Formats: sequence, C-alpha cells, structure tokens
Amino acid sequence: MLKVVVTDVDGTITDQRRRISTCAIECIRTLVDAGVGVVLASGNTPCFMNTLTKMIGTDGTFIGENGGVYRIGFTGDLQIHGDQQVCWDAYYLLKAHFDRQGVALELFGAKERYADLALARNVPVEEVRELLSNSPVQVLDTGFAIHLQSLFISKATALEQLALALDLPADQILAVGDSENDIPMLQWAGTGIAVANARPAVQAAATRVTAARYGEGFVEAVRHALPSLF
Repeated sequence: MLKVVVTDVDGTITDQRRRISTCAIECIRTLVDAGVGVVLASGNTPCFMNTLTKMIGTDGTFIGENGGVYRIGFTGDLQIHGDQQVCWDAYYLLKAHFDRQGVALELFGAKERYADLALARNVPVEEVRELLSNSPVQVLDTGFAIHLQSLFISKATALEQLALALDLPADQILAVGDSENDIPMLQWAGTGIAVANARPAVQAAATRVTAARYGEGFVEAVRHALPSLF
C-alpha cells in the first residue's frame, strides 16, 4: 500500500505557463484527507516551499534545492546537505567567463538558498557543463533554471533521509516528476511515474509514463497508483 506521494512542482503539478493546476491541488488534498502523505520536491527555495505547502494544504514536509535541503513537517528543523561554497566557486568561474562575452548571469533567490545556486537560462547549458567539467559540482537543467549543486546530492538522497526518519520503505512511496533532476527520485521510489511532458531520459527512467501532461498527468499517475481513493 502506498503511504506517501512525492511530487515535483514545476512542470508536474503546474502547466506550461507555470501556473499550479487546480486539479492537481484537489488531488493532493484528497490524498491528505485520506491520510496519504504528500511531499513536494523541488529546486525551489525553502521559503518558497514553506509557503507552497501551506497554501496547498500538506503537512509541511518538503524537499527543496534539488535535495540540498529538506524539512519534516512545519515544525521540523531545516536539514542542509549540500555544500553551497563549491557552488559559489563554480558560479564565479562562470561569471568571469561570461563577463568576457558581455553576458550577465542572473541568480534566482541566492539570499534564500542554503545548498545550491540557481541561474537564469540565458546562457547555453552545455557550455556551462563544459566550463564546470572539472569542478566538484553538478549542473542541473530543470527547464526553468540552471542549478549548480554539489556532487552526490539529489532529490533521491533527501528522499532516502526522509524515508529513514519516517521509517518508510521505498516500496510504499510513489514519486512523480518531469525533469532530469527528478530521475534519481523516480528510480529510488518504489513506483516512479513521469508525466507525458517529461523529457525522454526522464520517461526512460520511470516505471510508467502518463498519457496526460503537466498537472493532469500528475492526477492520472495518482489515480493509477491509488484507484481506491477515487
């Protein structure tokens, strides 16, 4: 029996314009009211995730900064597992390179981040990866931002820590996502479902791919995994 649903946010419970899908919110609230835990897992900041969990109506548990941070419940302490200093070192290397090209890098919410850094996608992702190929960071392209994250940190590593703390086996967890930063999470969970708008590599990593896209795909995934609730 599935006890927890872990879902990405952007591109999974939102639409192509980054608006939260109302049907996804209704589905999440159905899960919560039935006693099924819902964990929002995103590259976004803890501040953003705290507000989102309150507004949607979960118990406050979230994974943020692509696994660099997580929290259990609204009263839990923020757990930080990424090394932001290596990300800053990588950022300054990038900045020097793109400054010479006359291109300004744009940071997203740097003062509100603890583990990773997020950049606007106004520079080529592959160029960023090449420049940082010898740096102790990974470059994640979510489709909404370019993230610099320390090695060996992912949504899956945070999910594993959450599951351990909650004494929850992987086979009782459903994970849903759409982007490359969701792949480790989809593979770690007992059931990993990609929504139809997911990139090919994400679909290949999933146990199932929905017919519907975005928020409607999330609802389809949950209904498939937990038909008795609907």
